[in-house]
Amino acid sequence: MKKCVSFLQVTLALMALASSVASAYDPSPLQDTCVAIPEPKNAVFVNGKFCKNPNLTVAEDFFYQGLDIPGNTSNLVGSNVTTVNVVQIAGLNTLGISLVRIDYAPYGQNPPHTHPRATEILTVLEGILLVGFVTSNPDNRLISKVLYKGDVFVFPIGLIHFQFNIGPTCAVAIAGLSSQNPGVITIANAVFGSNPPINPDVLARAFQLDKKVVEFLQARF
Repeated sequence: MKKCVSFLQVTLALMALASSVASAYDPSPLQDTCVAIPEPKNAVFVNGKFCKNPNLTVAEDFFYQGLDIPGNTSNLVGSNVTTVNVVQIAGLNTLGISLVRIDYAPYGQNPPHTHPRATEILTVLEGILLVGFVTSNPDNRLISKVLYKGDVFVFPIGLIHFQFNIGPTCAVAIAGLSSQNPGVITIANAVFGSNPPINPDVLARAFQLDKKVVEFLQARF
């Protein structure tokens, strides 16, 4: 009897775990493929994309070329993200996964940001990266590590995270995300570059800054 109870408890625990994991991803597909197509005229909104007739799908619906090409890192943050999601590969529709290549100039960074719909798993291909994420309130713990070629790190869904190239040479990473459309919110851009701008008095009090400093930062974005 004890063995039966133990087995039942383990089974229920595993089922609960599987259910919680499944709920963290895009909805499961109900067919083999659902290649995205432009919305029909006067279409009803759907959570995702409309599907192509499965009988009309071709290899190109599941194909992307060019991820071997380095991105242009000549910008203020010194990084470039090449995205491969449902926009680039229509066949990703309903599959709950996407990919990015991130190029970093020497001492460049992928600044603090969050993906509202996806967990990210990153692999360093070249270079040395300082990475980290911050847990939610009230702890706001920084979980950080230096990564080398071949190292893998996970950024949990919704948490603010970053990567910083601490080496004198270029760095490259590949990351998988658990959504066909993860979304991205770059913190500085969202806070100081919103359209229309957030009232400077709000940000001055939130960040404990002089209002003029806030206005200067808003002008930068």
